[in-house]
Amino acid sequence: MMDAVCSNRVLCKIVSDKFGTVASSASRDMFISKMRFRVEWGDCDPADIVFYPQYLRWFDACTTSLFQNAGLSLPDLFKEHGIIGIPVVDLKVRFIVPSGFGDELESESSVAEWRRSSFAIQHRFLKGKVLAVEGVETRVWTGIDPDNPDRMKSRPVPKEVIERFS
Repeated sequence: MMDAVCSNRVLCKIVSDKFGTVASSASRDMFISKMRFRVEWGDCDPADIVFYPQYLRWFDACTTSLFQNAGLSLPDLFKEHGIIGIPVVDLKVRFIVPSGFGDELESESSVAEWRRSSFAIQHRFLKGKVLAVEGVETRVWTGIDPDNPDRMKSRPVPKEVIERFS
């Protein structure tokens, strides 16, 4: 376990570990990255609940942390593999229990599925022991399109990247 600054105002304890079999569609061990967030006043809307786009920002921080905890720095990966990013192309979120100013949330993030050039990351936010929000984002491993440098083009996810999560 290590302390980390996840942003300029978020309380974080990052704990990453291989857990036993996790209930999922694939019955296998899964690499899970955890982070803790304290909901600040500026994260909330006038009803004093987390303004929903805030979770998308936290999903992105969790994705970066997931790769970092697997020993993969995204900036280094981008340079090593000539990619320009891993943009989100699909997103599904379910808001179950509201969270507000002062609440502490724990996130659990893992790669739910690998495809040729894309992957699905599952995020779960717990408020205490209660599931508050869950989401799945699909990201694509992209580089510059060799036929048009103004565009992106998907590329196969390197096997060595996938192996770090299994």
